[in-house]
Parts: sequence; structure tokens; C-alpha cells
Amino acid sequence: MSVAMPDVTRQLDASVEDTLNWVGMERIALPLQLQAHEHHVYPVHAKVNAYVDLAAPKAKGIHMSRLYLALDQLTETTVTPQDLIQLLQDFMQTHSDLSCAAKAEFDFDLLLKRRSLLSDKSGWKSYSCSIAAVHHQASTDLQLKIAIPYSSTCPCSAALARQLIQQAFVERFSDDAPLNQKDVYAWLGTTQGIVATPHSQRSDAEISITIDPKMTFFPFLYIVNLVEEVLQTAVQTAVKREDEQEFARLNGQNLMFVEDAARKLKCALSVDSIVQDFTVRVAHYESLHAHDAVAVAHKD
Repeated sequence: MSVAMPDVTRQLDASVEDTLNWVGMERIALPLQLQAHEHHVYPVHAKVNAYVDLAAPKAKGIHMSRLYLALDQLTETTVTPQDLIQLLQDFMQTHSDLSCAAKAEFDFDLLLKRRSLLSDKSGWKSYSCSIAAVHHQASTDLQLKIAIPYSSTCPCSAALARQLIQQAFVERFSDDAPLNQKDVYAWLGTTQGIVATPHSQRSDAEISITIDPKMTFFPFLYIVNLVEEVLQTAVQTAVKREDEQEFARLNGQNLMFVEDAARKLKCALSVDSIVQDFTVRVAHYESLHAHDAVAVAHKD
């Protein structure tokens, strides 16, 4: 015999009548196929937060299962920005009597195959990413965030190291004796010749951008390529000796304070047609100090 089941959210009023900004679920596990490039789809394991507002003061609560079921439909398709627009519309449609705003947040790691600097090798690198889609007052915003690791060598430390090398050179080769190229060449290849090296550290560029919701893909790979091209010192995967030597050269030719890195990225993103708005946050995890150096830049 069929028995009607109670629905508390419909049958009871709220014990305290008021509105709420967001109500929903967090850390929902979803396997997704993400359109993260114009021509390539990437599988990701996402943790998803889903919300609607509670604009009806007397309502007991929202229908959380409806949010979950709408999210689950994303696992059956290749996810594009348009799919997230539709997702928020589904949130709103299934809560039309309760809500007037919707939000979905996706956190995941994007695994990309990256080539070595000189050798014919490649390896996988993980980039921490997120997508935030928000619908409010008839408009929808799409914001992407990605953390890109790189290496930074301190210009001040490099100058101080060069001074010590100059002093060691003066001590080794007197003014009276003629310089012999072979002797100098051999001396430069010793620890006495390169008596000091500048300090460098692993660093992160966290890029947050706003994109046009009408885009057909999420430009994560595009931003990774842009940032790594601008900074020149991307953290490597598969490394042979020629790659390590080239990495050392690139660090020496691209000395940067945290301010330098932030300004370079700000300039590049400011003239990019894909990026509507952005925030850059760079952090150098100091090897000299026990604290980090940080710089933040917004689009003017």
C-alpha cells in the first residue's frame, strides 16, 4: 500500500522567519570532463559546493536533493561555460518559490603534460584550479582561479654573489701577473671561482580571472601557457642535465623580486582579450627568510 511520506520543508514554517544569503551543500565529489582548451577535454575529480539563497522568510528550507541531481547531470557531458549557466538556471527553476540567486564552486587539480626545456622529455604537472559561477539579479559571473608554480631568484642576492666572485677573482689573479685565459677558465669552474650563489625559491602565481560566460571553453591551459611564458622559470617535471643547466640559465637571466613577477603578469593580463577582469597574487616562499614575500595586483 502506497503511503504519502511527510515533507517537512513544505508542511512546516520556519521557527524563526528570516532570509538567508546561501544555503546548500559542500564538497560534493564529481567526476567531470572539462573543456579546458578549445580542442582538448580533460578529466578532473572535482569537489563541488552548490548553493541557492533562501529568499522566502517563512520557508523551512531548500530542496538540497534537487541541487545534487542537477549537478549529477554534468557528469554525462563535456562541461563548458554554457553548461554552468544552465546549471544555475536549473538551481533557480527548481527553487523558483524560494530563491532568487544561485552559486556553484568547483575545486580540482588539472594534470597537464609539460615538455622539458631542451631534452626530448615530458612529464605531468598538477595545477590547483577552481571555478565559481554565480547568478544574481539576472546576471551571471564566471570566475576562474589557477595556481602556477615557478622559480624565483633574488636580484639582491645575485648582486651580492657577483660581488663576492669579483673579490675572489682579484685575490686569485694579481694585477702584476698577465692573465691567462685557460687559467681563468679553469678557475671559474671551481667552487673557489664561483664562491657564492644567489638564493632562489619555489614560488606561486595565483591568477583569478573573470571570463565571458559565452566562451566555449575554460581557458586554463591558455593562462598556464601565458604565465609560464611571461615568467620564463616554470617548475619542471622530467629533467635531464641539459634541462637543469637551461633552468639555471633562465633563473640567472630572469632575476625577480615578488614585485617584478606581479608587474610582469599584470601587464600581460591587462592587454589580453580573453580576460575581462583579474587579480594576480604572487608568493615567493623565501629560502633566506622564515616568512614569505607576497604581491597582489588587480586590473586597473
